[in-house]
Amino acid sequence: MLPWERRIRARERMKQKSSVINIIWLSLVVLATVTAAYTNRMDALTKASFESAKDAVVLAIGLIGPMALWLGIMKVAEAGGLMRIVAHRVRPLMVRLFPDVPHDHPAMSAMIMNMAANALGLGNAATPMGIKAMQELEKLAPEKGTATNAMCLFLAINTSSVTLLPLGVITIRAAAGSVSPAAIFIPSLIATTCSTITAIVAAKMLARKNGGLEPVVVQATQETAAIEAEAGSEPELYPPSTTGKWFVWLLVAGFVGGAGYQLSTAAEPLAFSAASLNSLSSWLIPALISGLLIFGYLRGVRIYEVLTDGAKEGFTTAIRIIPFMVAIFVAIGMFRASGAMDILVSLLSPLTEAVGMPAEALAMGLLRPLSGSGSFAFMSEIVNQSPDSLLAAMVSVIQGSSETTLYVLAVYFGAVGVRRTRHALPAALCGETAGLIAAVTVCNLWF
Repeated sequence: MLPWERRIRARERMKQKSSVINIIWLSLVVLATVTAAYTNRMDALTKASFESAKDAVVLAIGLIGPMALWLGIMKVAEAGGLMRIVAHRVRPLMVRLFPDVPHDHPAMSAMIMNMAANALGLGNAATPMGIKAMQELEKLAPEKGTATNAMCLFLAINTSSVTLLPLGVITIRAAAGSVSPAAIFIPSLIATTCSTITAIVAAKMLARKNGGLEPVVVQATQETAAIEAEAGSEPELYPPSTTGKWFVWLLVAGFVGGAGYQLSTAAEPLAFSAASLNSLSSWLIPALISGLLIFGYLRGVRIYEVLTDGAKEGFTTAIRIIPFMVAIFVAIGMFRASGAMDILVSLLSPLTEAVGMPAEALAMGLLRPLSGSGSFAFMSEIVNQSPDSLLAAMVSVIQGSSETTLYVLAVYFGAVGVRRTRHALPAALCGETAGLIAAVTVCNLWF
């Protein structure tokens, strides 16, 4: 091997070793240990490490059922051609955002459906759809175990979380007795729009700076498409009879009639009450499940067989993400148990309070990318204490316009075995930071 070839390979190995998520993960663990040495919380730190590892496994096992269900439903929609239809409708925008992913590839439609589920606040449906999108994107990767530019951009958009209906937050505000629980709708939309635009710009700029993968992806995509075409991967369809179609449409009419009946008998059908918001969110998931299955049936898909085949992927995927979730949960649990989070807030709060960001809102902003359940509980406590205060509105907007970044990256990358995440985390954190600044600014101007 020539000297210049050895130098090039050495530089490539150095690039592969430098990963931001490795530095952040190590920093969380070591800083937690150092902090616990001064705060005398070593017992709590030890307990948190074991409890967090246990919680990660329990959560991953709990994901098996929902993941199997939704991946099976996605398989039915894909077999019926819904993916191609959806991708064709939003083709101009998606082609501009993801120029290296073919417009008719299953990854396109899976990403669209994940974004739509996130926008509607359907978290249970969004995660399996996002994992499906990552699995399809992984098929286009020229280097297994390394995130492509498309993966990084998709996760940056996912973690910035454009949310049209933050139903969970509005429900908590309504249950706490807020005069106007939906008042955070516009501020949340503004904040999440700012975070998404920033995440996209950051991902594009970092991709241009890093470069080096995407031209190979296009070639791999063409080869993959040729192989799939030769293999005849299109499923065999069996369109239902006229009687079957009429039966399905009668069921749809019955559902519409039931919805109309509930609206007509409701005491306050247009009021933003906790009961009405819970009813809306609870109606969306069954309607989406039934709608996708009906679509597949009318298109001639053998829905039961296809769904069970697709559901098998849910079991293997849930098991595959356990190591990644354990690593992230342990680091976050140790960091919080050591008191490092409290110290960080106390150090930064004098600066943030000068720009209209209370210490509690700062704690919420730091906690949100680390722990979804922790940030939700923290937000709920503040809202219950004073539901119509500026602080309650601020933490509500932060909760409703952001995502648990490290958790999302661990689950999505873990599902496809990606260990070199490249610029996914920096782009996502840029979006999170922009969303936090926008949330504080908008709340100070709006309320």
